Amino acid sequence: MEDRPDTDVVTNPSADLADLADEALTEVLTEAAIAEVVVAEVAEEAIAERLEEGMEEAAEILEAGEEEAEAMLIAAAADGEDSAEGQAEAEQVAEDAIEAAEEAIEEAVEDSVQIEEAAEEAIEELIEEVIVEAVIEEAIEELIEEEADEAIEAEAAAEVAAAKVVSPYDGPGDWYVVHTYAGYENRVKTNLASRIHSMQMQDKIFDIHIPMEDVMEIKGGKKQVVKKKVFPGYLLVKMDYDNDSWYVVRNTPGVTGFVSAGTGTKPTPLSRREVEKILLVKEEEAKPVFRLEWEEGDVVRIISGPFADFNGTISEINVDQSKLKVLVNIFDRETPVELGFDQVAKV
Repeated sequence: MEDRPDTDVVTNPSADLADLADEALTEVLTEAAIAEVVVAEVAEEAIAERLEEGMEEAAEILEAGEEEAEAMLIAAAADGEDSAEGQAEAEQVAEDAIEAAEEAIEEAVEDSVQIEEAAEEAIEELIEEVIVEAVIEEAIEELIEEEADEAIEAEAAAEVAAAKVVSPYDGPGDWYVVHTYAGYENRVKTNLASRIHSMQMQDKIFDIHIPMEDVMEIKGGKKQVVKKKVFPGYLLVKMDYDNDSWYVVRNTPGVTGFVSAGTGTKPTPLSRREVEKILLVKEEEAKPVFRLEWEEGDVVRIISGPFADFNGTISEINVDQSKLKVLVNIFDRETPVELGFDQVAKV
């Protein structure tokens, strides 16, 4: 069987819009962080200023009270009044001044608490606004990607419908499963092809196939698609079965035998359904399978998107959709963020 030609790579039309969404959201997060710092600084300055005003007011009250008490003592002495009585009145004036100063300081402290609470409420509202905007941006980006994917899938489906699909089951011969030593599949295929040519068996042995699949491995945050054997230790041979073809295949170096059903010695050919399931790859089934390097509870670093360079903990993995949820600490809050497998790297 001839190797299938590589399919054309379709450029995702949502890439530029997604990049713009990422940039916009990153800018919003940056502005929010700056705004939070500014609010906190303004609040601190206002609190310090109000406390300073309260202290100054208390000092003025105390100073005025001391001056009044001292003046009363002097006046009492000048009028020849009882010194004890004058002393008592002066002390009362001083105590009143101290009490008034303490009240001034308490008012300043209460005002400072109110300023701090107002600042916290402002920061809280700011955080909620940023999170809501982030969710909206993410939803827009997902919608763009979904629409682009649907367009690509529709185009692929139209191409498949237009093309005439030829079943690998059709044509001369049957498909048989041949068992080999593990890791010798490619060598056996080469040796068997050489024996078919040298022993002139092209009219009885028609094709040799090693089923392969694309596996996407994520390592260090980078994805790469590699070819993996679907059935390690096995390959498929299409042939007309008789003693001659059996001899050529069975005595190829690395072959350990044919696969047969039950206890019979005669190999069992694959059915049409089995052949087409293995060899007739549909477009929607050609997506690479992910091979993961992390699990739930692992700490990962986000490498792309609006939360790039944030660290988070994996809380959920959806293999079917190639997505996972990561708990990201945003403004001292754990926020769940949905990401693609290729958007994170193990810390």
